[in-house]
Amino acid sequence: MKSIVASAFADEVAFLKALVRVPSDNPPGDCGPHAEVAADLLEKMGFAVERHPVPEPFVRQHGMRSVTNLVVRHVFGSGKGPVIALNAHGDVVPPGEGWTADPYGAEERGGAIYGRGVAVSKSDFATYAFALKALIASGLPLDGTIELHFTYDEEAGGFVGPKWLIEQGLSKPDLAISAGFSYAITTAHNGVLHLEVVVRGRQAHAAMPETGVDALEATWPILKAIYEERARLAGTMSAQKGIGSPKVTVGLISGGINTNVVPDRIVLRLDRRLIPEEVGTEVEAALIALIEAAAPKLPGLEVECRRIMLAEPLRPLPGVEPMIESLERHAADVLGVAVAPTGVPLYTDARHYAAAGVPTILYGAGPRSILEANAHAADEHLQLSDLKAATEVVALTLADLLKAD
Repeated sequence: MKSIVASAFADEVAFLKALVRVPSDNPPGDCGPHAEVAADLLEKMGFAVERHPVPEPFVRQHGMRSVTNLVVRHVFGSGKGPVIALNAHGDVVPPGEGWTADPYGAEERGGAIYGRGVAVSKSDFATYAFALKALIASGLPLDGTIELHFTYDEEAGGFVGPKWLIEQGLSKPDLAISAGFSYAITTAHNGVLHLEVVVRGRQAHAAMPETGVDALEATWPILKAIYEERARLAGTMSAQKGIGSPKVTVGLISGGINTNVVPDRIVLRLDRRLIPEEVGTEVEAALIALIEAAAPKLPGLEVECRRIMLAEPLRPLPGVEPMIESLERHAADVLGVAVAPTGVPLYTDARHYAAAGVPTILYGAGPRSILEANAHAADEHLQLSDLKAATEVVALTLADLLKAD
């Protein structure tokens, strides 16, 4: 298998560079054009590609402009073995400032490719496609189905990507592997609650503030309660390795009319990270209760809390063990170091497979951490050696999982 991956590696690098050179920033989330480029590249590799455009009203409901999800299916043997989905996302965060390379140039230097999305997670379009290609070329006696799910809304929550594919009945996998990094097998991750808090008062002239209801002044005790909650949460640690504690952050504050007007409306956006031991709806109810209790009880003051998004944590399901065992063994052999199961303090599309009852882990191309890859930062990059290693490990693992009796 290693020699097959090696023989096609120049093509794999060219494939990844072509994906990086096509912008797919989210926001704004106009990702249909990138999907078409990816589909064409996959078809040139000999794959039959299903294009599944998501209806525009549903796409816009989730803050995006266009999404076409891609599915490639390959049946080995009788097809009675497991159906294994490999999911990576092609939407990326905007590049931002501070780059020493063109974010869409796919520049190769020092044994790495630089570009937005090259690590998270256009790399795993390449990892999974070329692992499947190697598996087909191997001629091994295998039985089952491999599905490539290339989706486009991870940065917006995955609701019109993997969740949509599953809910539409377009895929019913038995196992799933989602985009990850080469030196860790991720079995659990945090969830997140995004909450909007609107504090409404009554405007007045700044010369007579007592005649209004100052929404900003009323927001102060709410902020105090939130930051006290942050300190309290720091004392709670997840039992899952790599997860840490729950977090709460006020990420956005807006409001006011003018310098000489008592503000009548203040809006806060909160990010509350959930550890796997927590239940999202319970956390949401408790946070809303905390905010409402902290708000001053003043005539004319209103406080409204509205959910923007709730993503439950990824928790290990029974059935992940064969994937973990195989990945551990092959990763140690290919990389020369132990690669162990762990959790990560972020959230991903993988949770949608787990929520549908599909045993799920994350594994793909990349270094030991998001920080090493500069993922979501300037000069995001991927070592070519990590791409090659991950492709080998995934191909070998899939061969184990589809081994014919």
